[in-house]
Amino acid sequence: MLTKRVKMRTLLIGGVVTLFFLVLVGRIFFLQVVQGNFWHATAVEQWSASKVLRAERGAITDRNGKELAVDSPAYSVVVEPNIINQRGTADEVVEILHDKLGVDESKLRELVSRTYEKDSEEGSYKKGDYSVWVEVRPQGWKIDGDLKAEIETEIVSLRKEKGLNKTADIGIVFDDQIKRFYPQHTLAANVLGFVDNDGKPKYGIESYFEKDLQGIDGKIAYQRDAKGVELPDAKSKIVAPKDGTSIQLTIDSTIQYYAEQAAKKVFEKYQPKSVSVIAADPNTMDILAMVNMPTFDPNSYSDTKALEDFNNLAVTAMYEPGSTFKIVTLSAAVQEGKFDPNAQYESGAIKIGNRTIHDVSRGLGTISYLEGLKRSSNVAFVKLGMQMVGTKKLTEYIKNFGFGEKTDIELPGELAGTMDVTEKSPAGDQASITFGHNVAVTPIQQIAAISAVANGGHLLKPHIIKSKSNPLTGEVQKMNDVVKVRDVITPETARAVSGYLEQVVSDLDHGTGRNAYIPGYRVAGKTGTAEKTGTGNTNGNQSNYDKTRSVVSFVGYAPADNPKIAIFFMVDEPNDVHAGGGSVAAPYAKEVLSQTLEYMGVPKKFSDTEIQSESENKESGDTLLKVTAPNLVKMNIQDAKDKLLDEGLAYEQIGAGKAVLEQYPAAGSAMYAGQKIYLLTENKEEMNVPDLTGLSLRDAVDILALLDVSISTKGSGYVASQKLTKDTEGNRVVVLALKSAESTVTGKDDPDFEDLTIGGEAVAEDPDTDAETTEPQVEGGTVAPVDPAPESDAAPLN
Repeated sequence: MLTKRVKMRTLLIGGVVTLFFLVLVGRIFFLQVVQGNFWHATAVEQWSASKVLRAERGAITDRNGKELAVDSPAYSVVVEPNIINQRGTADEVVEILHDKLGVDESKLRELVSRTYEKDSEEGSYKKGDYSVWVEVRPQGWKIDGDLKAEIETEIVSLRKEKGLNKTADIGIVFDDQIKRFYPQHTLAANVLGFVDNDGKPKYGIESYFEKDLQGIDGKIAYQRDAKGVELPDAKSKIVAPKDGTSIQLTIDSTIQYYAEQAAKKVFEKYQPKSVSVIAADPNTMDILAMVNMPTFDPNSYSDTKALEDFNNLAVTAMYEPGSTFKIVTLSAAVQEGKFDPNAQYESGAIKIGNRTIHDVSRGLGTISYLEGLKRSSNVAFVKLGMQMVGTKKLTEYIKNFGFGEKTDIELPGELAGTMDVTEKSPAGDQASITFGHNVAVTPIQQIAAISAVANGGHLLKPHIIKSKSNPLTGEVQKMNDVVKVRDVITPETARAVSGYLEQVVSDLDHGTGRNAYIPGYRVAGKTGTAEKTGTGNTNGNQSNYDKTRSVVSFVGYAPADNPKIAIFFMVDEPNDVHAGGGSVAAPYAKEVLSQTLEYMGVPKKFSDTEIQSESENKESGDTLLKVTAPNLVKMNIQDAKDKLLDEGLAYEQIGAGKAVLEQYPAAGSAMYAGQKIYLLTENKEEMNVPDLTGLSLRDAVDILALLDVSISTKGSGYVASQKLTKDTEGNRVVVLALKSAESTVTGKDDPDFEDLTIGGEAVAEDPDTDAETTEPQVEGGTVAPVDPAPESDAAPLN
C-alpha cells in the first residue's frame, strides 16, 4: 500500500515536472520561433543607439569676410526633480537659477517639483514619482558659455556646502546645443533676420536663403551595453552631415557702421517713427549698407516687443517720396530737350484744374529753371513734367526708372509700389506726380533710380548677395554680376543731370541740398519733404495732407564726376514740424558720404577757392574745428586703425612698422572737417620721404610736418612733382611743384606749373658753384639753396 502510494506521488510529481517542461519548451518555442522576429527586434532596439550629427548652418559674412551670423556652442539648462528631491536641494537650485537666469521663483518651484504625468484618463499623479528631466525655458534655453560657467561655479559651491563629491549631481545639468550667434549684434540686423531658439529662421537673409543655409543633419548608429557604453567590437553606421552653404553679402561692415551711427543720431534727436538708410555702389548696384531704425539684436530677439521692428524698411516701406522724385522729372525733361536751365518762369504758384500748387518759397517772382531746381520749386516741375514733357511720356520714364515694379533684390517681402496716374487722371493728380505725390515708392527703388543717373543712364538690378560657398566642394558661386535692366537715359543726359544736381548741393546760398556739401568732394543730390495724408494712404485726397506729419529724405551720390557711392537717407515723421529733407536728412547723409569716401581712399579734389577757404577756417578756429585727435602713440597699428574707424576718422599710415611712434595732429589737437590723422610707424630720421604726388598741399604739409621735413612750394593746388634737397645744416627740405585744381581734375595744361623732374626754378643749385641761386620759400621762413638729392629717396605711403 505504501509502495503504491509512493508510486502515485512519483508519477504525479513526474507528470507535473513533465508538464512544466512541456509548457516551458512550448513557451520557449513560442518566444523564439513564433515571436522570434519581434523579440529580436526588441533586443536590437535595446542595445542599439543612435545620435544625430548636426549639420552646421552656413555662415553669413560681409563682403570682406567679417562674420555676421555663425553657429556656436550653446547650452540648455535642465533641472532633475527626482535628484533635487532626493538631495534636498530645491531651495538652493531655485535660488541659483533665479539669480542667474532671472526666472520667476514660483515658476522654478513648479519645475523642481514636477511629477510624471500618468497615462490615464484622469492624468493622475503618483506621490513622489518626480520627473527625470525638465528644461528651463525660455531663459535657460541655449545660453552662452559665459553664463553656463557662472552657474557651474554656483554648483561647485553647493556641492561643498552639502558635503558632496566633485562629480555629484545636484539636480542642474546642461544639454549641449548649437545656437545661432550674431557677433556684430545689431549691425545689419534687419538684413540678416534671425534664427529662433527652436532653429526656425525668421525674416531677412536667414529666412530667404533657408534651403541654402540649413544643411542636412547626419546620424551615427552603434551598439551599447546595459550602461550605455558603446561595445568595442560592434559595427557602427555613420551618415555624415552636410553643412549648409555659406553666404557672403555685398554689405561692408565699416560702411554699415557709419550709416547706423548716423541713423542712430537722427533717431535720438528727432524721435521719428523710423529711419531708413541705403548706401550702394552705383556702378554695380552692390548694396554696401542697409540700415533701419528702430532695430534689434538678433542674439536677444525676444526682447523686441514690436514686430514691425523686425521689418526691413528698404524693401517693405512704401511712401510718397516728394521732391527726391523730381530727379525723374528732371531726367525726362533733359532727355526730351525740354530743360533750359536759363529759361525764365513765374514761380510761387500755378493753378492746375481746380487745384493751386504752391512753392515753399513764394516771393521769388520770375526765376530761371536752374534756380527753380536748386530751390526745389514745385511750379517749375509741373511746367517741366506736365506741360512740356507731358503726362504720358513722363509716366513712361517713371516706369523705365523702375517705379511700380519690384527690383528683385535677394530679400523677402519686397513691395512694388504704386503708380496709378495716367492722362485720364484728374489734372491735379497729373501735376502732383511731377514732384513726387500720387506715387508710392520703396527705398530700394529710390537708390536704384539715382544710381541710374550716377552711372550714365543704366538701371541695374540691386544685389545684396556677393557669393555662395559650398562647404563640401569649396566651390564659390558669384552672385553679384552686374545685371542691366534697361537704359533709361543717355550718358550725355546723365552727365547733364549730374551737373544740375551737383549745383543743388554746391550752391551754399540757395541749394536745398547745401547741408550735404563736403569740401573736397563733388556731391550731387536732391532733398525731399513729403507731407503724409491724414488717413495714412499714400494716394489719398490731396486736401487731406497732414502738415504735422512728413517724410523727409535726401538721395545723392559722390564724387559727382566719378561716383563711388550713392546714398538714400529717409526719416519718417521727425518730431520737428518744420523739419525738411535739407535740414534733417542731408547733414547725416553728408556724414556717411564723407566717412565712406575717406574709408574708400577716394582722394579729395579741392578747388582753389576751397583750399583758401579751409585754410582760413583752420587758422580762424571757427566751427570746422570740431574734432579732437585721440592719443594713438605706442598703440599697435591695427588697434589704432580700428579705433579711428570706430570714431569715423580717416587716417594714413606712414612706414611699415607695427606700432605708432608719432602722430599728426598730436593727441588733443583740434581737427578741421575731413582732416586725416597720419600715423608714423618708423623712425622718421631713417625714413624716406613718401611720394606725395596727387595730394593736396594741406595733406602734404601735414605729412612733412610729422617727418620734421621743411617744405618749399611752387604754384598752388595739388602736388604734381617733388624734389628732396638739404639745407646748409644738412636738414631735409622737400620742394613741391603744385598744379591748380582745374588742371589736376581736367588734365589741362597749367601754364604756371614747372615740373621738378626735368629741372626748374624751384630747385636750388649747388651752393659751392658760381651759379646763380634761387631762394625757395618755406612755411615759416626760408631755406638756403642746396644740392638736390636723388629722386629715388621717395617711399610709398602704406
